[in-house]
Amino acid sequence: MSNAVRCHCQSCTIRGLMGPAVLITVGVLFLLHQLHGGYFDFGNTWPVILIVIGLLLLASAFAPRDGHIEAETSTAVPGVPPPPPASAPPPVSPAERQ
Repeated sequence: MSNAVRCHCQSCTIRGLMGPAVLITVGVLFLLHQLHGGYFDFGNTWPVILIVIGLLLLASAFAPRDGHIEAETSTAVPGVPPPPPASAPPPVSPAERQ
């Protein structure tokens, strides 16, 4: 499991329903095609998916964001080791040794 904190405001909760809502819509469209055929062909009903997505985005935009948690952004680049500590003395050039 991830240690990331998830936001539970109403806006983010509605956006989290986007995938399941689209999946259910596609399932219902295919079911209608199997049961009734004809006009319920997927080529005629695909705008319904766009309408469902648009309604969810509108609901998310108008929902309150009370208690919203912003995602933490990290400036560290993954896979790059941190610089060594500054406690080591700087290297001495050959001219300074004399």
